[in-house]
Amino acid sequence: MTSPLPDSDALFALRALLGERLSTSPAELAQHAQSETHVEARAPDAVAFPQSTTEVAQIARICAAHAMPMVGWGAGTSLEGHALAVHGGLTLDFRLMDRLLAVYPEDMIAVVQPGITRERLNLDLRDTGLFFPVDPGANASLGGMASTRASGTSTVRYGSMRANVLGLEVVLADGRVIRTGSKAAKSASGYDLNALMVGSEGTLGLITELTLRLHGQPEAVSAATCGFPDIASAVNCVITTIQTGLPVARIEVLDEASVAACNAYHATALPLQPQLLLEFHGSPAGVQEQAERFGEIARDFGASAFAWAHLAEERSKLWRMRHQAYPAILASRPGATAYVTDVCVPISALAEALLETQADIAASGLPGPILGHVGDGNFHAILLVSPDDPAEDAIAQGLTRRMAERALRLGGTITGEHGVGLGKLSLMAAEHGAAWEVMGQIKAALDPMNLMNPGKLVPQI
Repeated sequence: MTSPLPDSDALFALRALLGERLSTSPAELAQHAQSETHVEARAPDAVAFPQSTTEVAQIARICAAHAMPMVGWGAGTSLEGHALAVHGGLTLDFRLMDRLLAVYPEDMIAVVQPGITRERLNLDLRDTGLFFPVDPGANASLGGMASTRASGTSTVRYGSMRANVLGLEVVLADGRVIRTGSKAAKSASGYDLNALMVGSEGTLGLITELTLRLHGQPEAVSAATCGFPDIASAVNCVITTIQTGLPVARIEVLDEASVAACNAYHATALPLQPQLLLEFHGSPAGVQEQAERFGEIARDFGASAFAWAHLAEERSKLWRMRHQAYPAILASRPGATAYVTDVCVPISALAEALLETQADIAASGLPGPILGHVGDGNFHAILLVSPDDPAEDAIAQGLTRRMAERALRLGGTITGEHGVGLGKLSLMAAEHGAAWEVMGQIKAALDPMNLMNPGKLVPQI
């Protein structure tokens, strides 16, 4: 749809509040109209760079008075177009709100602003003996990670953002500031607004502060890769490992196409077969015992070519390769763009879901490497399409739809970590039914003018 012209009175009021921290330059607007994958780019009318919760609340009141949409922006690493300004309006970029505000070592808690990234937070925590474990791969902002209920390679042991966000400060559409949760380990008081806000993708409010659960830095860490004769053997090894209760910190799968792309991109020499990448945390004796037990399980499924990484530099190299799998795969088809989609299923259904998906992609004729956080039943397909070929685009859309339908049939979800944004909005009714309408009613109650990230997550009004 065509966006209305920006309200000049609103921009005048915002300029009076923010001065040079309000930008309407074409370059800035273009920067905030970018998506990591196939979702169409849209530009806001202006970009604000607030420095405090008070300013965010003032901005919200101005926007509410002029019916101007508001969209939060963190690091811009989302994969489903979450932070694109569908109806124009104001993008609030939180890069200036990037501080670690407080650490409570005895309670294993940190309080942060939304613009701080996960890597920066862990750098700031390095002398405390604590760390924040949620690792989606990209160096995302903590506010964005909470908004999308992010997870990643370490979720199998430490949980997703849902488990690691204890409390939030949120500015609502009318400028009210509320706090959800607390520093306590649990609460039985009232509606769980904290859980409601985590994963709401900015449609209910703008996060301006987070209280996070920290974890102790492990005494010993060991990582490894091992190859398997086929993807089914690798996945069944994962299922058995999880079902035996082995406390794996990370366990990832790369199919043969992903391995080939990573080898070419990073000049590595992993055997050209499905690979598991894993990591163990604990005491030196505990890590050794876990590694030995996993080796026994893996060999029962035909694993070979074990390569252990005990030194920090070796582990960093291994996980850097995994985290950069997306650009590696993109580089394997020069000039291509990508549909990057994920689903999550119960661990017992993982092999069926993954094998059916692999066969579906192979039959389509599109390149579509598969990789994922299989320890919690979550995997991704990166479908490479020519940007000038509508036929390939249609094939990719069909594959992503069938992946989602397959996940739902097996008792899973249309997205385990990417979130909904624009890319998966059309699939929400299939997963949630009447509950999707209830989400829309909650949105209407908190944001009756539909100003907070409109066009996302809930039925459109």
